[in-house]
Amino acid sequence: MPVLSRFYGIVIRMYFLQHEHNPPHIHAIYNDDVAAVDFMTGEVLDGFLPPKALAMVHEWIEMNKQDLKEIWDTQEFKKLPPLE
Repeated sequence: MPVLSRFYGIVIRMYFLQHEHNPPHIHAIYNDDVAAVDFMTGEVLDGFLPPKALAMVHEWIEMNKQDLKEIWDTQEFKKLPPLE
């Protein structure tokens, strides 16, 4: 699973085969916590992140939503800027 970005101890990844993993989502890993987050709605599909980490993931998603959709649609992965 490629790493799209890293910031504040959070790692953002996305699976390659999106047609097998709908709806469009990313995986956010923070310490021992992992959550699958729908990047179109912000909904946590599976797992858990502490509230502060989840808020940062939501902020990062809003900054990169267009690129995330493009990566999901084309499967052409690229690094995205971290949250600063």
